[in-house]
Amino acid sequence: MSAALRIKEFFTAAAGALHRPVQRVLMRCCARNRTNCVHMHYNARMSPAKNAPSAVAARGCTCARLRSLSRRITAVYNRALAPSGMRVTQYSLLVSLRRSGPTSMSRLAESMDMDRTTLTRNLRPLLAAGWLRMQSDPDDARVRRVVLTAKGEAHLAEARGCWRRAQDEVASIIDAQDLGRLHQLIDHYIPLFRPAADGAGENE
Repeated sequence: MSAALRIKEFFTAAAGALHRPVQRVLMRCCARNRTNCVHMHYNARMSPAKNAPSAVAARGCTCARLRSLSRRITAVYNRALAPSGMRVTQYSLLVSLRRSGPTSMSRLAESMDMDRTTLTRNLRPLLAAGWLRMQSDPDDARVRRVVLTAKGEAHLAEARGCWRRAQDEVASIIDAQDLGRLHQLIDHYIPLFRPAADGAGENE
């Protein structure tokens, strides 16, 4: 196919969505000055878009920014969960145990990305309320496992409505596309960083 025919086909396709008078103007332009048409098409494809978003350089402390956002979002969940008598960290512990079943302290600390001291502090009120209990591992009496009780499971079901309100509040502030992207970024980068050493994590 000749260059002239290729140019003509290009402008025919490009103008397909336009009104007929505009199509005729484009076709006449193409027929009268093929060289300029080729240059215009080439430059449009090879030149960077003027309005294309540029990469934004990170400024300031990444940790401080993430902690600030984390504190504010945590406050949303803690306010919503207050009627249930739990904080979001404790709610997450109950959810984790419902999914995993009886779990050793070390495994639970790992799954929650907590140090043992922080985990113990968060377990105390849950054990006192009867929502959790400790039991010995049937295969190794030295290992103690954390178990979600029937009372704890019932309370977790009641607290879910509070948690859902917090989810909805966050989703009303961060639009769905940004929230989905945020989840993707978090899931991608969490495994790339070392888990916190005992005593070096967030004191929740």
